[in-house]
Amino acid sequence: MPQTPSLKDFRRIVIKVGSSLLVDHTAGHLRRDWLSSLVADIAALHGEKRDLLVVSSGAIALARATLKLPRGALRLEEAQAAAAVGQIELARSWSESLSSHGITAGQVLLTLGDTEERRRYLNARETIDKLLEWRSVPVINENDTVATSEIRYGDNDRLAARVATMTSADLLVLLSDIDGLYDKPPAQNPDAQLIPVVPRITPEIEAMAGVSGSELSRGGMVTKIEAGKIATTAGTHMVIASGHVMNPLRAIIDGGAATWFLTPANPVTARKKWIAGSLEPRGALHIDAGAVNALRIGKSLLPAGVTRIEGTFERGDAVVLRGPDGHEIGRGLIAYDAADADRIKGRSSADALAILGFTGRTEMIHRDDLVMAGG
Repeated sequence: MPQTPSLKDFRRIVIKVGSSLLVDHTAGHLRRDWLSSLVADIAALHGEKRDLLVVSSGAIALARATLKLPRGALRLEEAQAAAAVGQIELARSWSESLSSHGITAGQVLLTLGDTEERRRYLNARETIDKLLEWRSVPVINENDTVATSEIRYGDNDRLAARVATMTSADLLVLLSDIDGLYDKPPAQNPDAQLIPVVPRITPEIEAMAGVSGSELSRGGMVTKIEAGKIATTAGTHMVIASGHVMNPLRAIIDGGAATWFLTPANPVTARKKWIAGSLEPRGALHIDAGAVNALRIGKSLLPAGVTRIEGTFERGDAVVLRGPDGHEIGRGLIAYDAADADRIKGRSSADALAILGFTGRTEMIHRDDLVMAGG
């Protein structure tokens, strides 16, 4: 059996909190004491210079009480309007709780397209990266005010997994109604055994989650296994643990019941493998010898090092990088459309504003979006 990791092993952690944990659905109000205990855990990890991100449900659940909405399913326009009301209360609750520990919260609302379309993916990732650089804690939710059934995730487990992969997090924590994956449904089987470590998600593991048509197959553990597949494929470990305890992150650190899903990769190598092999290049940048040397020691590509642009591409597309001899030296995700890239090639980053009339990215290709040939 592989060794169980520790929460302390990870540098960038995404924590998913469901509405059933955050909101008392009978009374319709926030479970403030529980939130305070979770935020105390987050503050302790934040104080150790770790990056913390929260994916939080609860907007519609909070709005039900505020708007005195009846129980039961809401029509699409009702759910969207309720989310508009509840999102304010949800964001305020997180902001106040985090600020009591001297931490600034940043609200980020995402739709499916923000993590699936490369241009919007880059924008969302750079925004979140800047918040983390400022030592804020991004609080992320699906933008239910505009998401229709055709363009939404439908559950925050998968959203959390996409956020984890987008931000190159090395751990995703799913706080759940249950403390992990069992070999059979524990409610019907008193002898069900918790599985502490899942080295790889196999068909057998999926069957344990109820994929084959059990009661669980309507959601719950199935969506968590789907999230696990997204996360571990991208080099992010995942842990499922109970949120029905005070200080739930501390409980994981102290060895409480949980199921760890392991990945053999890490976020950086998995992402670079995706850039190198999974994306069709839309163009090419020819760069000078100085730029080649800079890239080989881990620098980003600046406009000054680009000598020629080939192809028609948009911001976020994959492009090939070619050295002075024309040979491919790497691939990356471009931060500019082809026309704008052509206008600022060979120029300093400071010149870009005057040339383009707007402030773009300093780098033509950021080193995190770049993979060198042969490495």
